[in-house]
Amino acid sequence: MFDGEKGKLKLSVLNELRLDAYENSKLYKEITKNWHDKHITRREFKESDYVLLFNSRFKLFPSKLRSRWSWPFQIHKMFSFGAVDILSEATRVFIVSSQRLKHYVIGNPVEKMVNLILRFPT
Repeated sequence: MFDGEKGKLKLSVLNELRLDAYENSKLYKEITKNWHDKHITRREFKESDYVLLFNSRFKLFPSKLRSRWSWPFQIHKMFSFGAVDILSEATRVFIVSSQRLKHYVIGNPVEKMVNLILRFPT
């Protein structure tokens, strides 16, 4: 396939390109890992906070439009090791892991209306 010195040169160039690609991918992985680790925030809950509960049963039936988070619950009591008492709308209290919770932000929905008129260029 490759003859003599010319073939050895081509093989060494290919080997260098392969090693450069390997080093670049390793460097890219390190940079992205550092970026993601820097942007992770710790979730801390307090009593009377409103939270959403992750419903793992919805994971069994894949759907892009279905939310896997159940609507707002109020934190009733905090226990050690991440256990949390949550209170549903029907005043039912049950214990869940804090890993299954995320903060629910209460506020008025933003109602901005923008009218955009599109016309053909003249």
